[in-house]
Amino acid sequence: MSAPLLQSLFPNIDDWVEIGQACIDTLLMLGGSLALTVLVGLPLGVLLFLTGRGQLCAMPKPYGVLSLLVNVLRSIPFIILMIVLMPLTYVLVGTKLGIRGAIPPLVIGAAPFFARLVETALREVEHGVVEASQAMGASTWQIVRHVLLPEARGGLLAAVTVTAIALVGYTAMGGAIGAGGLGDLAYRYGYLSYKSDYMLVTVALLIVLVQLLQMLGDRVVARYGRR
Repeated sequence: MSAPLLQSLFPNIDDWVEIGQACIDTLLMLGGSLALTVLVGLPLGVLLFLTGRGQLCAMPKPYGVLSLLVNVLRSIPFIILMIVLMPLTYVLVGTKLGIRGAIPPLVIGAAPFFARLVETALREVEHGVVEASQAMGASTWQIVRHVLLPEARGGLLAAVTVTAIALVGYTAMGGAIGAGGLGDLAYRYGYLSYKSDYMLVTVALLIVLVQLLQMLGDRVVARYGRR
């Protein structure tokens, strides 16, 4: 699309380079936070599953504490969570703003959500498969690594997709308090400056990003998920 045509369609947008940079910032926040969310949320979800009632390492009290913590973090609206975590964010990364400042609250907000999805995916594994592994003398770690995770692979990959899409929404909300990215443009120009062109373009780009993530996730699940 030529520059004159873009100018005629979106007369209030002065700098398309800024929009391009906002897209890059959003992708960086998404990529960094998603990787850390999986690293934190996967073992947390496995622990929730193992300590649940009737599971391999059933421990009602530790499960109750973990479950309560996960539920509390999931209950706090993300924009409030970002504000509450600002002091901790500054201690961890040295800033409260920008991409680095957005990563800690993104991970803390998304990891409990992902952990619940992991727990649900593991619960869908047939119990008979686990019992057969136990009968052959497999340890808990061996059952988790060689039975539960492979058998639940499709559900886990779908959980990553759902979490990635949720994180797109979180990054957009983070723009209201200086996290950067497309949400920041929508808030500063679209909302505060009444430039509806910015709002329209950023919403369209976010929709495209979500659609691409869903398509990619569906392909990965179809190819690598165990049937």
